Amino acid sequence: MSTVSALAKQRTPIRPARVLLHVFLAVTALAWLAPLLWAIFSALRPYSETSDRGYVSWPHTLNFDNFKNAFTQSDMTHYFMNTLIIAVPAVLLTLFLSSMVAFYVSRFDFRLNLALLLVFTAGNLLPQQVIITPLYRLYLLTNLPGITASGKLYDSALGLVLIHVAFQSGFCAFVLSNYMRSLPHELTEAALVDGASVWRLYWQITLPLCRPAMAALATLLSIWIYNDFFWALVLISTGENMPITSALNNLSGQYFTDPNLVAAGSLLTAIPTLVVYFALQKQFVSGLTLGSAKG
Repeated sequence: MSTVSALAKQRTPIRPARVLLHVFLAVTALAWLAPLLWAIFSALRPYSETSDRGYVSWPHTLNFDNFKNAFTQSDMTHYFMNTLIIAVPAVLLTLFLSSMVAFYVSRFDFRLNLALLLVFTAGNLLPQQVIITPLYRLYLLTNLPGITASGKLYDSALGLVLIHVAFQSGFCAFVLSNYMRSLPHELTEAALVDGASVWRLYWQITLPLCRPAMAALATLLSIWIYNDFFWALVLISTGENMPITSALNNLSGQYFTDPNLVAAGSLLTAIPTLVVYFALQKQFVSGLTLGSAKG
């Protein structure tokens, strides 16, 4: 009994401020998840029921018919492949090019070191809508016969890949350069003494140590590029070349739109991003925390 009473006395008393904090966090999490839960609830109900009883009513029928219809009516498989053709090369090229820039500005000292990094990061400060008109005209004037189906940079997957690489490389170079600066310089010096080339320093020594940061950036880039709608809407004119975000437009009719069907389609398009996040969740968290722990 004495041991139990001693342990009870050692427990930290519950403070009102801590209770209020947990209540606030629970309410915030519920408010954050409310739109998602409402979309799931609407997608599982037929439109005929919600039109008769209203959306704020007890459901009598819950099924997956809206998900099946959304998948077939929007031709989602085709648009998934279009997005895959755009997202995978864009993510890989962005990580490759930004890691090379980050390696150069972080592991070598020269006069324009900081200025070069600022040039890459300054592009992220420019709103995308500002350059859309000259970029649109540039894409129309760039001829690529035999390379793209349209014969131009406009209305092609290559055009979307290039614009994503251009806009995302600055942020990735900034993050990776800060991460590489935290790596011990003794590794580079020892490799140089052993006669290692610059490419070997980058590819075999520095890049493997940046795997957590690269995984974190790959997760973010995959989600950002996958969810892009602005660039695809402006730089793609053919409906067959659109990415998955535009597939939802196929669920909207000229005179009538089923909101339950659109909700089901939106949830289906979100599945790949969830798969990417859960697949790289461990590396994503490690990439966010390891960089802050290094001196």
